[in-house]
Amino acid sequence: MRILLATDAWPPQVNGVVRTLTTVTRELTEMGHRVLAVQPGMFRTLPCPIYPEIRLAIGVGGRIAKIIEASEPDAIHIATEGPIGIATRRWCLANRCDFSTAFHTRFPEYLAERRLLPASLTYAFLCRFHEPAGAVMVASDSIRRELASRGFRRLVTWGRGVNTEFFNPQRPPARLNVPRPIFLSVGRLAREKNLGAFLSLDLPGSKVVVGDGPLSGMLKRRFPRAHFLGRREGSELAAVYAAADVFVFPSRTDTFGLVMLEALASGLPIAAFPVAGPRDVLSGGDVGVLDDDLRVAALSALSIPHERCRDYALNFTWRACARQFLENLRPAGVPGGAAPEPFARFRRKAGDRLGNNAAPIEVGAIGVSADSVAAPAVAQRQRCAGNNPEAPHLDVEESH
Repeated sequence: MRILLATDAWPPQVNGVVRTLTTVTRELTEMGHRVLAVQPGMFRTLPCPIYPEIRLAIGVGGRIAKIIEASEPDAIHIATEGPIGIATRRWCLANRCDFSTAFHTRFPEYLAERRLLPASLTYAFLCRFHEPAGAVMVASDSIRRELASRGFRRLVTWGRGVNTEFFNPQRPPARLNVPRPIFLSVGRLAREKNLGAFLSLDLPGSKVVVGDGPLSGMLKRRFPRAHFLGRREGSELAAVYAAADVFVFPSRTDTFGLVMLEALASGLPIAAFPVAGPRDVLSGGDVGVLDDDLRVAALSALSIPHERCRDYALNFTWRACARQFLENLRPAGVPGGAAPEPFARFRRKAGDRLGNNAAPIEVGAIGVSADSVAAPAVAQRQRCAGNNPEAPHLDVEESH
């Protein structure tokens, strides 16, 4: 299968979304599929106003049609709601191509925390963005229920995985040379990660933080007794996990939290707040403690056997994640099974020199139906925004 992945999140960015997309792309390739990632490196970029280290593509609209038509995808997945995602969505609607999307990040809460936009306004925009999709992939059942209550439709679960060979308690641990027990947190040093809730705890031993971000300097000054290791990747990161005793996950807004799976695979019990993300990751076993008092959770987690955590993590594989992704995709054909006209035009123009020998799209092979076509725009607006006169408008009518 030829899969076009439209994403504004891609290396050199370092976050859970990028890890998920790059790892699943590798798994799909090993399974025999072809994945074209339409990503910021293919365009001119500008720094994101909130996170300057994240580059946003510009001038996407003028090139996206040629990229999509040249790739002739069997399925189109829009992973993010940024410039690349918006341009790809617009093309799909204009050409009546079905597509899937994913909800990875709680932008409404992040923007509201920074007092940039009310969460209700951002959710209205996101609801309308995802409304025409044949499937909207979410990482957990908790997020699925929450988004359904906000008017999102056609939600499907797409779980996550972890490389249990790489993240392994048998790996030689990093030499941290700090008092035990070691309470570890890994992630971006940003406001939404709520690291102050962890670093302010009165805990025995040592608090160790891996990661970098805009709050790095402030956190180091405010919590001088904590040990900040900076950005660690690959075997260096795995060795730090192997050296710790408890993993503390203080975020209240993550949709999942891949770092928790990495910690569990390394034999570390989890301490977290009882919120979506930790609740979903830990629901299948006694491998962590959820408590509104994070100190109680961290101290209680010390008594959980590391072997139990490791055994639990073995249930999460990236291959299973990739298979679930494939099941959730929607063929790029229009209802009734015909290939989109732009692809047909491109075949006639380019001919055999582009190697157009792939089998035709089989609508139904992945489960598309007429019900996956976008609902009328007026009804969609009422469901997503209610009576909010300030709700943002997306030109969804072009799909009808």
